[in-house]
Amino acid sequence: MTDPLIKPSFLSLPRLRPTLDETARAALDEIDSVGLRRRLRRIDGYQDPEVTIDGRRFLLLCSNNYLGLASHPDVRRAAAEAIGRYGTSAVSSRLISGHMRAHEELETRLAEWKGTPGALVFSTGYQANVGTITSLVRPGDVVLSDELNHASIIDGCRLSRAQTAVYRHNDVTQLRALLDEHADAKRVLVITESVFSMDGDKAPLAEISAACREHGAWLMVDEAHAAGIFGPKGAGLVSELGLQGGVDIIVGTLGKALASFGAYVAGSQALVDLLINRARSFIFTTGLPPAAVAAAYAAIDIAERDRERSAGLLARAHRLGTRLRESGLDVPNIDSQILPIIIGDADTTVRVMQDLLDEGIYVAAIRPPTVPRGTSRLRVSLMATHTDAQVDRAADAIARAVAAAAARTS
Repeated sequence: MTDPLIKPSFLSLPRLRPTLDETARAALDEIDSVGLRRRLRRIDGYQDPEVTIDGRRFLLLCSNNYLGLASHPDVRRAAAEAIGRYGTSAVSSRLISGHMRAHEELETRLAEWKGTPGALVFSTGYQANVGTITSLVRPGDVVLSDELNHASIIDGCRLSRAQTAVYRHNDVTQLRALLDEHADAKRVLVITESVFSMDGDKAPLAEISAACREHGAWLMVDEAHAAGIFGPKGAGLVSELGLQGGVDIIVGTLGKALASFGAYVAGSQALVDLLINRARSFIFTTGLPPAAVAAAYAAIDIAERDRERSAGLLARAHRLGTRLRESGLDVPNIDSQILPIIIGDADTTVRVMQDLLDEGIYVAAIRPPTVPRGTSRLRVSLMATHTDAQVDRAADAIARAVAAAAARTS
């Protein structure tokens, strides 16, 4: 029997909340409404210039396998031998039992390649950037970051809780003004990519380095899209410009031109020791699998000795970019293996991508939030193993697809 002194109250009823699936579907509807829905496409086989997707063959123009080493027999052999020697996994944090001879050998090789006293391998490029930034700066410090830096750099800045100021892309004049403005800060860290992932252009590293040296700021350079491609030994743009002594922290990935997985930070031995002790993204994660470590080591050897790979890659990228420009397309940069074809509208960019898929060409449509609104684009990334004939086929097909999209919207 109900106690008459106890009055029913809506407060005692379960709170009505949307379910997880309802929330997810509503969020996806919103994403669909602005043309930003993303879907996975399964590729069967190697990441070669031509791949199979859903049983069809496509010319692949959006892989970061820049040097074409992901299927190189020496790289595959090194990975297989490492599994035979060490097994399939490090199965632990490197600070517990996951530190293997293979990790140590790769770090020694990376330091020698980069021309630095030390190097430390992380499990992803995202972890390398977040772990490094949060280890070096904290509240009260200042980070100056290029506006087109990668999301992992942005997130590292946020997690560090340091004051962050964003300078206009590659604008050294504004960077210098910010350095002057924060002259009283205890620590100032400047961060830039060397080759930018979505625009394919290069940072003015010599000028940035000079500004940092004059103001006593540290300089961190992300070489993810330059390592393997630029420099006399393929070590990156810092090496090509002879700036090893003018850059404090060099970050790069093993999963692009080096055809493996993971990342590294190269710099002084004191920096490496600090990251081992402070970088949470290193301390609290399993070490790289031995196969990935060995594959990266083998890829560095190839990148260093076979400089014709990168030379041919850059020549074909310039060829493709020139042809696209001659067709009237907006291709701002053609001096790296990354060619941005600016279309502007996200929906139109997706339609162009679909038209190219219909022609058997797979190019990625890059939309916000990866790039600023109004700058949606096709991001073409070539491999050293693409042929001139494939480049010419791509140039003709892309020009037709963009022209067709323009005609539909006019």
